[in-house]
Amino acid sequence: MLTRRHFLTASAATLAAPLAPRRLWAASTLTLGETRIDTLSDGNLVLPVDFILGGMPEAELQDIRARYGLPSDQLTPPCNVTLLRDGTNTVLFDVGSGPDFQPSAGKLTEALAAMDLTVEDVTHVLFTHGHPDHLWGLLDDFDEPLFPNAQHMIGQAEFDYWTDPETANTIGEARATFAAGASRRLGVIADSLRLLIDGEEPLPGIFARLTPGHTPGHLAYEIAGPTPAMVLGDCIGNHHVAFERPDWASNSDQDKALAATTRTALLDRLAVDGHAIIGFHLPGGGIGRVERADKGYRFVEET
Repeated sequence: MLTRRHFLTASAATLAAPLAPRRLWAASTLTLGETRIDTLSDGNLVLPVDFILGGMPEAELQDIRARYGLPSDQLTPPCNVTLLRDGTNTVLFDVGSGPDFQPSAGKLTEALAAMDLTVEDVTHVLFTHGHPDHLWGLLDDFDEPLFPNAQHMIGQAEFDYWTDPETANTIGEARATFAAGASRRLGVIADSLRLLIDGEEPLPGIFARLTPGHTPGHLAYEIAGPTPAMVLGDCIGNHHVAFERPDWASNSDQDKALAATTRTALLDRLAVDGHAIIGFHLPGGGIGRVERADKGYRFVEET
């Protein structure tokens, strides 16, 4: 069963100051048998348009821009962190940006509080990949793990990439801070980190799926249930060009050609299988389905 609910919540500071603005959180809920999945807002990113759309065929891109009302200067994709609860485990897929990336993001602890949860309640953290908006919320102000009771897991290939000293020299100047930030954070938990391979079952009914290209070891997570669901991370990174023209190269991907191949094959499979999807940067909380369209696919948001 898919539902959406909207609710007003206040941070501790807001509760102490009743006249301060309150944050409106939109949470989408997906129920798979006894398992409940909520998406929690970590805020949003603010990106130059060319970070995603640069270099794409201009004539067809203009049509897509018009249909989706995309601005010409910057994009503000949402950041949807997935929370899974099965009665035993409380699982986060990624941890958001934390305070050190962009001021518009890093709001996950507020969203957890809105669900009457604390960081101590989280039992597992499963990372899709090592980019700042997914990983940098790992540590607290004292550089200790923010989720002290959680077992943390990431793909073996992803861990190897971000902890390799050569990555900072090869990733490109624009992403050099990504490498430094990921290496530092993963280094703190390296001794206790569980490393995953493609097809592994990190928790009962959750399967790691290698979906490379956006980053070298990117993982999506398939969740078993009456209607299976897939936590996408960034292997499908937006609701417009990624669906309509998954074969187009995007500047947001580190290996553009591989990412396009991964994206196209995955969308084809999801459209056939009818899985629910949960996208980190998809609108409306990120929960929906994939349908075939004239030239590609479309994201159908669940309401």
